[in-house]
Amino acid sequence: MSKEKFDICIVGAGAAGIILAIELSRLRPELSILLIEYGSQDKCTFGNNSLDDSIDIKNLTNHHPAEECTNKGLGGTTNTWGGRCVMYDPIDFIPRPIVGEQCTWDITFLDACEPFVSRAQDYFECSGPFVYPFDHPPIAEGFHSDVITDGVLELWSMPTRFGNRYREQLRGQSSIQTLFDTEVLEIREASDGECSVLARSTTQTSEDHAIKARRVILANGAFEATRVLLRSDQLFESIGGRPNSLGKFYQGHVSGKIASVEFTGDPKKTEYGFTQRDDGTYVRRRFQLTTESLVEKNLLNTAIWLDNPLYVDPAHGSGVMSFMYLAMITPWLGRKLGPPAMRHSVTKGKIYKIHRHLLNVITGLPNSLLIPATTFWKRYCRKRKLPGVFLYSPTNTYALHFHGEQVPCETNRLELDPKTDTLVVHYELTDADVKSVIETHIILDEELQATNAGKLKYWFPHDELPARIREMSRDGVHQNGTTRIASSPELGVVDTDLKVFGTNNIYVCSSSCFPTSGQANPTFFIGVIAVRLAEHLARTIDASN
Repeated sequence: MSKEKFDICIVGAGAAGIILAIELSRLRPELSILLIEYGSQDKCTFGNNSLDDSIDIKNLTNHHPAEECTNKGLGGTTNTWGGRCVMYDPIDFIPRPIVGEQCTWDITFLDACEPFVSRAQDYFECSGPFVYPFDHPPIAEGFHSDVITDGVLELWSMPTRFGNRYREQLRGQSSIQTLFDTEVLEIREASDGECSVLARSTTQTSEDHAIKARRVILANGAFEATRVLLRSDQLFESIGGRPNSLGKFYQGHVSGKIASVEFTGDPKKTEYGFTQRDDGTYVRRRFQLTTESLVEKNLLNTAIWLDNPLYVDPAHGSGVMSFMYLAMITPWLGRKLGPPAMRHSVTKGKIYKIHRHLLNVITGLPNSLLIPATTFWKRYCRKRKLPGVFLYSPTNTYALHFHGEQVPCETNRLELDPKTDTLVVHYELTDADVKSVIETHIILDEELQATNAGKLKYWFPHDELPARIREMSRDGVHQNGTTRIASSPELGVVDTDLKVFGTNNIYVCSSSCFPTSGQANPTFFIGVIAVRLAEHLARTIDASN
């Protein structure tokens, strides 16, 4: 490095860190910015590394191994993410009995973020509103409901690989310096507000760095931002020690499939897959309970969308699906087609009835090969890639994929072993998580039947559903809650400006700040809060220094 003191030090070069660096440089080009990244500049690693090796997941049934949850290197997890961009909903900011007192942010935070959504969309390269216009046609012929909405949209990025997309822009900013192959160990703050970042090179030289900065932002993901704060007790001396919630209330999402839907209308009028906007952005619809219904029925926020049957079971009879399943279980090919978490969603970690899958492929020729070939071209060769594969059903029958909020639970937590520096992850599904998924399906079924639009067909006996959900649900890639936003250190770790309680100049920009997980994967909203934080820092950095 050409200097050891900076105006801004950003830890982590994923989507949040890159957005922060570029936005701050744009808004305040005179500021000196340092971007620190554990991984390398030119190669993003997805797999074993010393950080992930020092994470101990206690429940590998419901949580992916650490090395499958994050990437290291410029661009971070965006180097392998699918590109799904989803906004948080108003219900996620409303206190409800089912989440107890753990909804420690409120609707004013969502309102404050709204002006920065469009700018975040520019970074993610997706555009347009996250809801259909009021007069949109139903997702399936005949469906209408005041309880269930089918007008909420997921938008899909390129998917934008932030490292590749913004590497040259970062290099082109003279105000931004980068430091790769470096682990941040601890942060300290002096009485005059100057911050010290203690870091160590991960190369063979193992060079130590003591970096001075006026502001420090932890944008290195939930696990590592939490780990750094758990090491940095000096930061909390003025408030009598660490906030009680630091590392606690860890959440992800409950997800899987327990039912299919059989629509009664014209199959050709069912919007089962992706549509494209004029600028090329792919969008897709889902079912959700309305805000009023979630409050009235005291349920967790859950999204349900139309999906294919389970790929792993050849009983679906689809040569296309069997071909894709076989491709995913082929070791060298599967690794090329997607990261471990995505492959697991297709294969369920099983090698199952290969001969039946091969028979499906043979009997389904030529479509068994033609459709995957066309899909491969759209998904891997185009600049804006087809996000996924959803197959038309002439019988108007589709599997239903659920993606549900979890209760903020204190026993779901990250702990730092003081002897080994291992980050220990305790993660379980609660009864409320599981029950809410089942109740949401029941309500959807009632609404479909009330309008004669269709009905649900469950895959398992009703009394088996809780156990089946616990068996199938696996997360760890959506990490929320461990440095949560709140109004005081008695309730959370950071304030609504993302500043760490007990400090003057330390911030966290991560999904770990989100007190509730909602139904949305957090990547896009992380981008929104990054744009907002950059604007806040650009406006205030001179006011207090």
